[in-house]
Amino acid sequence: MCDYFKRLFQCLLCVALFAPAFGPFVQAHALEAKAARVLVLGDSLSAEYGLARGQGWVQLLDTQLRAEHSPKLREHEFINASISGETTAGGRSRLPELLKQHQPDIVIIELGANDALRGLDIKSTRANLEAMVTASRQTKARVLMIGMQVPPNYGKRYTDDFARAFVDVAQANKVALMPFLLKDVGDRPDSKEWFQNDGLHPLAKAHPIIAKNILGALKPLLMLR
Repeated sequence: MCDYFKRLFQCLLCVALFAPAFGPFVQAHALEAKAARVLVLGDSLSAEYGLARGQGWVQLLDTQLRAEHSPKLREHEFINASISGETTAGGRSRLPELLKQHQPDIVIIELGANDALRGLDIKSTRANLEAMVTASRQTKARVLMIGMQVPPNYGKRYTDDFARAFVDVAQANKVALMPFLLKDVGDRPDSKEWFQNDGLHPLAKAHPIIAKNILGALKPLLMLR
């Protein structure tokens, strides 16, 4: 019995001596395992307009990430704050409260399409995008900007300037950019077969493609934590 207590005392002494060394490791591991909060600030293209619940790219992206091997990719939480009809001005006004409420690690900005549909000034769109990036980064959140493109019938100058606005803001602020949300959907020869009757919103079959493309852009941001 004496030997037992002697060994127990030695074990407790070792724990006491080495606990300070292991403490930071345990704490760091706990921080590493913390689920990343991803805030999606978008319009109807992200709000499952015309789709059954769960068919939109945000939900599909969530499912794809949970199938990944890396804990940094699996452990996350999506907050989809997208609203149909939202403009960059609307997103800019809503974002501060969303940042305060959810304290996201990553903000995905998917806005601008409704600005173009309403013929809003591109300078205003650019300023709103810039303000949203700045507000997000002030809270230490990483940003993924999702760009949009408009059809040629808007005129070459407007089309080019609109697409360029997303690139310019992303480059100026050194944030991640996916230049075109509807890549491999809106730019394919049979694109009409991939959209709802309004010609604006992708069908359910298009959203896995969108989710896969965004996954490639989002992964590096999730791996940074």
